Amino acid sequence: MENKINLTIDGVQVQVPQGTTVLEAARQAGIRIPTLCFLKDINEIGACRMCVVDSGARSLQAACVLPASDGMVVKTNTPEIREFRRNILKLTLSTHEKKCLSCIRSQNCELQKLCRELGVDDEEEYAGIKNEYLVDDLSPSIVRDNNKCILCRRCVSVCEKIQHVGVIGPVNRGFKTAIESPWEMKLSEMSCINCGQCIVNCPVGALYEKDETKDVWNMIRDPELHVVVQPAPAVRAALGEEFGFEMGTSVTGKMATAMHRLGFDKVFDTDFGADLTIMEEANELVERITNGGVLPMMTSCSPGWIKYCETYHPDFLPNLSSCKSPHEMVGAIVKSYYAEKAGIDPKKIRVVSVMPCTAKKFEARRPELGHDGMADVDAVLTTRELARMIKEAGIDFANLPDGDFDSLMGESTGAGVIFGATGGVMEAALRTAYETITGEKLTDVEFKAVRGVEGIKEAEIDIGGNKVLVAVASGTGNATKLLERVKAGEKQYAFIEIMACPGGCVNGGGQPIVSAQKKMTCDIRVERAKALYGEDRAKALRKSHENEEIKQLYNEYLTKPGSHKAHELLHTHYNARKLYAD
Repeated sequence: MENKINLTIDGVQVQVPQGTTVLEAARQAGIRIPTLCFLKDINEIGACRMCVVDSGARSLQAACVLPASDGMVVKTNTPEIREFRRNILKLTLSTHEKKCLSCIRSQNCELQKLCRELGVDDEEEYAGIKNEYLVDDLSPSIVRDNNKCILCRRCVSVCEKIQHVGVIGPVNRGFKTAIESPWEMKLSEMSCINCGQCIVNCPVGALYEKDETKDVWNMIRDPELHVVVQPAPAVRAALGEEFGFEMGTSVTGKMATAMHRLGFDKVFDTDFGADLTIMEEANELVERITNGGVLPMMTSCSPGWIKYCETYHPDFLPNLSSCKSPHEMVGAIVKSYYAEKAGIDPKKIRVVSVMPCTAKKFEARRPELGHDGMADVDAVLTTRELARMIKEAGIDFANLPDGDFDSLMGESTGAGVIFGATGGVMEAALRTAYETITGEKLTDVEFKAVRGVEGIKEAEIDIGGNKVLVAVASGTGNATKLLERVKAGEKQYAFIEIMACPGGCVNGGGQPIVSAQKKMTCDIRVERAKALYGEDRAKALRKSHENEEIKQLYNEYLTKPGSHKAHELLHTHYNARKLYAD
């Protein structure tokens, strides 16, 4: 039986399990204690001191690391505590670059919010010497601006503890402390996997994506270019948050309308590419199983995971599916099949992908992903960048009518849309693989055993009397744990899905940023995934091989999954990488 303790917080009687922190006990009692460095289950170090409380001890203590004890009486909001917090904010601002109006996180900055709540303005009461840093913008995905860093170490903890990458950390001491890569190297020189989890966990504007909105505006403006846009499955599950919609609201129709109004010539759907990926990937899996190929086969949709595998686990490169990711497949087909059908010179076509992922920016620049001297994808926008473009254009997103994607590559099935949640690629593949192998109609298409936000999941699937063991991992730290099981021979999996970001693409580094306070009470991975599973259930077709536009593509152009033409356009290869640049 779980031991319970009783304490009083601001006059409220609270009962919690033994071992609970005062911060968590207060939250359970509906009492909010401000935080800044705290990140639930990831960065609980009491460094910023914003969460200090009076527990009757000699000095104020940080609630995030203070264990609740039986009979404890805690005060969280006395005048002395508020003044202490104000001084912490003033000291933080004294070394902070206060360009709030131009900052990408303005109005969505945890430091700014706390200053407003506690009545702290930008008067430099503690003005003095400031460290000045060069902005590191050499990465194709991530920009680091240490002039805005508040040394909370949230990015460090996520990179090291969750992703097992650890390419940034504190260097120097005292006033000269900074968050840097070793030997003052740039992120582009390190084994950063470009996942962007540092960005979505940063409380301020010290980390943000490499902006490509100006490039895309210039493409749209150029009358010589034919510009095609495609949004990933997870984008529709989160874009609405940027416009006041409740988390977990699907805004697919409004998103399609907004993209048309921005001036794109065609609005296709990466969900179509997801269905196409399943056709190729399921065929590849069946071939490996029947012809003695390398198993387990591992998905290749997540560019952060691919780079992680190339860098940290190159011995598993033969296990990777040779399939390109969905948006790269769409790009390749746009500049071949679509170009021929529309009578457009493919060199005049520009493909813009809207992704929940900062690693896609890196992926689009990979020399392996292109044909005939052209990159498959020309620009990648994050969900946040698309939202900024919509706002810049003065579009009233909330009141837009629902629109449709353009035909030829706008149709998708429920299998395509669930790609955005961890386990979604696996489930989509199983729906098609089952019917391909057995020749039987799959009545219950929901493989719930591979759903959920657990870091590692496994399931034994009965396919025509054969037991197939599969596994799913999200977050590259969990990927390493799963790969160690495979190396040790503990399990004989046939197929493994890995996504770089915890919870999959719905929690990607390019998604709308959610404060640490909200993450204490809401699992954004679960809420956003609900939107995707809701769309899946609402679809008339829920298996990739039932997509009529996919059938048309194979009949008219690719012949069949795994054909020579399909391999030429839709498949690629990967190579081992060094841990850091020479």
